[in-house]
Amino acid sequence: MKPFSKILIANRGEIACRVIRSAKAKGYATVAVFSDADAGARHVLEADEAFRLGGGPLQESYLSAERVLAAARATGADALHPGYGFFSENADFAEQCAAAGITFIGPMPDSVRVMGDKARSKRRMIEAGVPCVPGYEGDDQDDALFVREADRIGYPVMVKASAGGGGRGMRLVHDRGDLAAALVSARSEAKNAFGDDRLLLERAVVDARHVEIQVFGDSFGSVVHLGERDCSVQRRHQKVIEEAPSPAVDEDLRRRMGDAAVRAAAAIDYVGAGTVEFLLGKDGEFYFLEMNTRLQVEHPVTECVTGIDLVDLQIDVAAGLPLPFAQDDISISGHAIEVRFYAEDPRQEFLPQTGVASIWQPATGDGVRIDHGLVTGQVISSFYDPMIAKIIATGANRDEALRRLVHAVRGTHLLGVATNREFLLDALSIDEFRRGDATTAFIGKHYADGFKPGQGDPVAILIAAILAAETAGQGWSSNGKQAHQVSLASDGSETIVRVARAGQRWSAQSDAHSASIAIVERGDTLVRFEVDGLLRRAVYLCDNDEIAIDLDGRVYRFEDTTYRAPSRASAGGDGVLRAPMTGTITAVRVGQDQLVARGDVLAVLEAMKMEQQIIAPIAGKVTTVAVAANQQVAARDILFIVEAEPT
Repeated sequence: MKPFSKILIANRGEIACRVIRSAKAKGYATVAVFSDADAGARHVLEADEAFRLGGGPLQESYLSAERVLAAARATGADALHPGYGFFSENADFAEQCAAAGITFIGPMPDSVRVMGDKARSKRRMIEAGVPCVPGYEGDDQDDALFVREADRIGYPVMVKASAGGGGRGMRLVHDRGDLAAALVSARSEAKNAFGDDRLLLERAVVDARHVEIQVFGDSFGSVVHLGERDCSVQRRHQKVIEEAPSPAVDEDLRRRMGDAAVRAAAAIDYVGAGTVEFLLGKDGEFYFLEMNTRLQVEHPVTECVTGIDLVDLQIDVAAGLPLPFAQDDISISGHAIEVRFYAEDPRQEFLPQTGVASIWQPATGDGVRIDHGLVTGQVISSFYDPMIAKIIATGANRDEALRRLVHAVRGTHLLGVATNREFLLDALSIDEFRRGDATTAFIGKHYADGFKPGQGDPVAILIAAILAAETAGQGWSSNGKQAHQVSLASDGSETIVRVARAGQRWSAQSDAHSASIAIVERGDTLVRFEVDGLLRRAVYLCDNDEIAIDLDGRVYRFEDTTYRAPSRASAGGDGVLRAPMTGTITAVRVGQDQLVARGDVLAVLEAMKMEQQIIAPIAGKVTTVAVAANQQVAARDILFIVEAEPT
């Protein structure tokens, strides 16, 4: 290892900003890299220097090893931090950095390779005495063998991709008759995601907790653990809520799991930050799941309860310094909980969203930390993962941390793009989570039919109508009073609100609700109002005919149709299929004049690393096919028109 002075961060968004913060605090010069889609992003603004990689698509920018290394050479960066994702677990890229004389701030390539192959890593863990789930991880990939091995292991079984992670290529199989189909779909997904279709089998540990141990090693052979994180609340194997310490782990279990994690890291001569993930059964037994050879998204909760800056420590270890503490020096104090804040719509099966962050106001307060890479006015594009921030709260105990977290989530406002905030608040309110009893079955149990929000606040549409009237200059006459009708469309329906103003007070009435409302203050983004003696506040956005009201943790969206008919996007059901977001059409399944049934798949759209099926809304004939495979489309572009069959 050799000294370095300038660190290039080969990533984007909140993790790039996080690394820049620690690197600058240690006195290192920093270099950001960016795509055309990220030219005005926060990480670009915060770094000392920034280097353009290329176009928006990942292969033209952040996933181009050639361009990233060229950026390092051009800027004189002699160290590189990969963040997480992208090149963070790419052993070949780490070797390319070394060949170029650039210090890779991460583990050694051999360690990455061992743990990047689930079958190989499990065999190594068994040799090291780390508890593992019974299963099959052999090289023979014959389907008949998988059937025999599943019978031996016992159902339910988990089919997993041998390479990669993040829930890709993973299938839970309860019955023998479902195994063949699961193998086909898992192989296909694994091949597309990782270029490797090898699979393994494991006995499914049902209703378990997902508990991971943060480990750290240095180049002198020392390895320690920094306690555990509970990541049990997951949706489709993607973590949603993480906390430290785990409500299910006592001192004895922490010691045993920590010892197993240290053995796992030592078995592969691990250097740097890593995470050993376990399944914790109801009986208190735990089993090795996988090891992530990088910094984790959820690392802030560990930092909050240990007081250790993990990025700071990564940099020191990469520079050849020994760990500054031994295992007995590490203690855990208080509690921390983190939620992942996504640009996605829970009401539409968590469909990723694109758009402009017209208003971005992260919460502040005691015990609140928000890691993000967003600036107001930034475009959230389809090219990248939809996670835009992490909201973290700490407290002296779990109850205090949870109260602070709920307050921080409610107090974080993003308008212009739909988010999962309402879903997060709902999940945090469920008694099972509040008691600390949530397992990996939590979301499947409580949201089996998807996210169904409760009845909204009827005051929201009245406030939207008043703001629309004020914006249009309505509500005044020579005697100070004037009635006005405002038409607002939302979720496919239209509501007429009658408003009249007298001084600072408005009367507003719809068919469903009426109220007398005083507008106390109206700023550019904040409106304070009094209704029924209660002073309330809302963050709002009026953008052309679009109105968004953020009231008590819920965002209401309306289209002002007072002077025109609602758009087809609001009216719906007309046989016109539009792109739900910007992305690429990867497959077109129908042709001109083809007859289709309601629910038939017409095309597949890929955006934000997810595939979205374009479904026929009605039965009829496809009269227009406006797209082709591999075509880029923008949100709300017309894709197909289906003409209903005559009755």
